[in-house]
Amino acid sequence: MNKVLVAYASRTGNTEKMANFIAEGARFSGCQVDVRKISDIKNEKGLEGYDAYVFGSPTYHRDMTGNMKTFLFMGQKLNLTGKVAGAFGSYTHSGDAPKIILDTMQHVFKMDISDLGSFNLLEDRVGTDEGLRACQDYGKSIGEKLPVE
Repeated sequence: MNKVLVAYASRTGNTEKMANFIAEGARFSGCQVDVRKISDIKNEKGLEGYDAYVFGSPTYHRDMTGNMKTFLFMGQKLNLTGKVAGAFGSYTHSGDAPKIILDTMQHVFKMDISDLGSFNLLEDRVGTDEGLRACQDYGKSIGEKLPVE
């Protein structure tokens, strides 16, 4: 069974909700999914053993959170080349963080990015049925990108 890590930073709980909905979607496609706060992953060994990685951060001042930047430096220590990647986040204004994260995953880590690109969701849509389905669809697309086992 393919394993997916959904790791996120969240300040108000919106990105955390998205992480759980995305994990649900990946499970719908038959994957085993671990959902973890990036603050709970202490070193690169905590990132080993997954077939796909989905990282999430809210956008603050047109950027990802500071702890997400540190987390990405830790991820760079692994060889993630060719692994499936996705990025997501909630926002109120610009929504830049997921694209920046996914660009790092694609160009620095040399990962195989999601066919849907990065995923943004306005904060006021996170708790809606529409938001829930959009998150699940994103997670499902990650799972479907993985080879059938």
